[in-house]
Amino acid sequence: MPRSDPSRYRARVTRPADFDLFWERLLEKAAAVPLCPQVEHVPMRSTDDVDVFAAHFDSLDDVRIFGWYSVPRDRPGPFPALLYVPGYLSDPPLQKAWSKRGYAVLSVAPRGKIGSNTQYNPGYPGLLTHDVVDRNTYAYRGFYVDAVRGVDFLLSRAEVDRNAVGVFGSSQGGGLSIVVAALHRAITAASAGSPYLCGILESSELTSTYPYYEIRDYLRTHPEQCDAVAETLSYFDGMNFAPRITCPIIVNLGLHDNICPPETGYAVFDALGSSDKKLYPYDQFGHDGGRVQHDPVIEAFFEKHLHGHSTNLGIT
Repeated sequence: MPRSDPSRYRARVTRPADFDLFWERLLEKAAAVPLCPQVEHVPMRSTDDVDVFAAHFDSLDDVRIFGWYSVPRDRPGPFPALLYVPGYLSDPPLQKAWSKRGYAVLSVAPRGKIGSNTQYNPGYPGLLTHDVVDRNTYAYRGFYVDAVRGVDFLLSRAEVDRNAVGVFGSSQGGGLSIVVAALHRAITAASAGSPYLCGILESSELTSTYPYYEIRDYLRTHPEQCDAVAETLSYFDGMNFAPRITCPIIVNLGLHDNICPPETGYAVFDALGSSDKKLYPYDQFGHDGGRVQHDPVIEAFFEKHLHGHSTNLGIT
């Protein structure tokens, strides 16, 4: 529950001078890894109106990444595309409902998630603090890049409209939506729900729940590493990605969220660089961010910004 008016909260996150350079170099390194995209049709998960595929592609450090890819069946393309990015504990779900609406959707499983955990698996809890004292080995270094590479997978598909690509998710998925929209120029529109990974250290003080409590656990055990942890996290904090975003974006918050504090949700919204942004705060809602009311808002948002393109292309 908010301690005071969360809209008045001001974040204390410091942006490293070499923040942009760090990510430019890391994305250049990832781009040097051939994507090697593959899809395999999954009849059991497909329906009369949606085809479902098991998708794989290569990412940073040659880690093979899995995702569920779904497209409208027997309908002309190209299709507007969506990248769904997952929450902290959840594994990427099928997004057939979106494909029924006419979208090609990749529900990506960054390293450590089921389907992408044979080469790298820090566990849950554990991801938030795995190698947290070094920005060059920190768990989210590869995790963020895997999400960004999900956009490259979508762009590799002939049935995808390259000019209509969106990203969405909630909680960790909300934070990842901000990261992806900040790092990939192909993103046309973004929806971030109850964004996690924003004001990371401050959130660990504002709430006493996991996953942010992992930081308290870690620093209680390793108090001498406080400065190193703060420095590393500054390269991965959504507050520092937000000013890079220029595409249309919507953000929804639950004002009684005890997992991702609404204070930092307001702060990251204020930091967004886009001139086309809108915040949806929902009173009497918690970490779900008012989903029952907000889902139609997301649908209308992507309909406005992504739909309306058609050419006779089919999936291959």
